[in-house]
Amino acid sequence: MPSLEELPIAITMGDPCGIGPEIIARLYADVTPLPSTLVLGDEGLIKRAIRLLALPLTVGVIDSPEHFQSTPNTINVIALSRLPEDLPFGQLDARAGKAAFDYIRAGIDLALQKRIRAVVTAPINKEALRLAGIHYPGHTEMLADFSGTKDFAMMLMNNDLRVILVTIHVSLREAIELLTIERELMTIRLAHRAMIQLGIARPRIAVAGLNPHAGEHGLFGSEDEAIIRPAILQAQAEGIDASGPWPGDTVFMHARQGRFDIVVAQYHDQGLIPVKYLGVDEGVNVTVGLPFVRTSVDHGTAFDIAGTGKASHASLRVAVAQAAMLAHSSSESGQTGKT
Repeated sequence: MPSLEELPIAITMGDPCGIGPEIIARLYADVTPLPSTLVLGDEGLIKRAIRLLALPLTVGVIDSPEHFQSTPNTINVIALSRLPEDLPFGQLDARAGKAAFDYIRAGIDLALQKRIRAVVTAPINKEALRLAGIHYPGHTEMLADFSGTKDFAMMLMNNDLRVILVTIHVSLREAIELLTIERELMTIRLAHRAMIQLGIARPRIAVAGLNPHAGEHGLFGSEDEAIIRPAILQAQAEGIDASGPWPGDTVFMHARQGRFDIVVAQYHDQGLIPVKYLGVDEGVNVTVGLPFVRTSVDHGTAFDIAGTGKASHASLRVAVAQAAMLAHSSSESGQTGKT
């Protein structure tokens, strides 16, 4: 049986109506050396992207990861859909939503069976999923559900900042209602584990407050003192270097300046706005807590430019590199997938 290091990384093609096929094609045409990778997607639409971009690439269709062979200028595709090659660019389509879902399910199954090294996901469209009758708010929840993962979190990272979220794809009102000491502590623990996996021996974890000025000791809300601070104290008792709650309007600046290794953000936009403001080209999304490594691009399906050839593959390139690095770190530590 091959070692983890010998297995390919699987890239899911994302929504076929978006920029996923284009950025995958550009990735394979990049002069930067690429780890062993295969694509879970649609043969015809990958070929369409190659023609659109006029790239010197071919497509090799394989039945399974075991049939993968690294061949120059060739994209190995496990064809999981047969969508029409005139599928409209940049439009919501139930067929595309169903196909994107199937690619993800296949990636999860192959990862759990240890037939691939890691999963890297191209962007999906949540409305297209809904049109296909698939009611998941995003990749993260799907990955956790189908892998049987209870404790998980979304981590966004680039060269300047790392952020992990306590709550993810819910309304702001629901995010506040979901905050508990247990959920805060779980996220702090996951942040600690993820940073160690990245090679940081003693991670410095800053926990952002929920309310303005981190609640100003109860003047602007009770959650920071009643929920967030007790979780930080418990983490400290476990030997984790966590601190806060820090005011959300300055903590990301301090982290970027090197004071902290990662920030625990309370809700989606609190954490993602500072990361994405710094630019999505070098940003990577990592699902922490899964029994395998999963990374993703830090952008959406970009329907507005799909089919124009303008999409950049920079984030996908970084996501693949980070997946290879994390898989290697997991293998070295004997904790494969415990990202």
